[in-house]
Amino acid sequence: MNNTDIRSQYGLKYNPFLPDVPPEALFTIPGTEQFIMRVQAMAAEGGFALITGDPGLGKSKTLQSIAHRLEQIPDLTVGVMQRPQSALSDFYRELGELFNVGLSPANRYGGFKALRTRWKNHCQSTLLRPVLLIDEAQQVSTECLTELRLLQSHHFDSQNLLFTILCGDSRLPERFRTTDLLPLGSRIGVRVVLSPLSPDQLQDYLDFALEQAGHPQLMSSELTRTLAGHAANNLRVLNQMAAEMLNAAAERNLPRIDESLFFELFSPTGSKQGRNKHLKK
Repeated sequence: MNNTDIRSQYGLKYNPFLPDVPPEALFTIPGTEQFIMRVQAMAAEGGFALITGDPGLGKSKTLQSIAHRLEQIPDLTVGVMQRPQSALSDFYRELGELFNVGLSPANRYGGFKALRTRWKNHCQSTLLRPVLLIDEAQQVSTECLTELRLLQSHHFDSQNLLFTILCGDSRLPERFRTTDLLPLGSRIGVRVVLSPLSPDQLQDYLDFALEQAGHPQLMSSELTRTLAGHAANNLRVLNQMAAEMLNAAAERNLPRIDESLFFELFSPTGSKQGRNKHLKK
């Protein structure tokens, strides 16, 4: 079934297990609360912040939640990089588009000065640093990361013209220990490493997600406990399983989802019995 039909059938404001959850309804990953508060304060200071962790633990959603909060700050400019793997010329070109600066790839020094002038003016007029968010930052080349460090450093490194939040997997901290990127790594003011979530934390997430979507009783408590216990401590795995169950429940026109559907879909024996039953029909 399509997502619109599922939402209509269960009275959901949105599908809580798909990636396009409204930013105001995002779950705060346990252990990130202080980091998010510190990041909001750093908009006045600038510098670098870092989010890392293994795949599927909620890094990108944490960055999206931060973006949403920062965008509520009046007069603050927030740019989100879309192509972190770019070579240096395209990296500059995207920075120019994000901060409304016309740059010529043939005049990199002119682009360097123009970006810094734009950021200086923003700092002076708002007393805030413009913000750059880079997801999948492990894909950014060493050359681009070094250029970014030099771009936002001002007055013998005593001031920051930009606040950059880098978000990436566990390869990123390792890169910051290398000789070329150690100067940037030493400038990261605040960082958070996301850890696998416990079954209790995953169950809290399910309860929160269903309540925010408008149907807290859609899944039985036994089912949310079972799902949380079989998700390998991974938020993405949990969402994929829950989305599959929601779709299957809608196809069967079930008023509420319980453990029996879980065992039918994910238990080898249950899946085989379910297929045989379907064939007999």
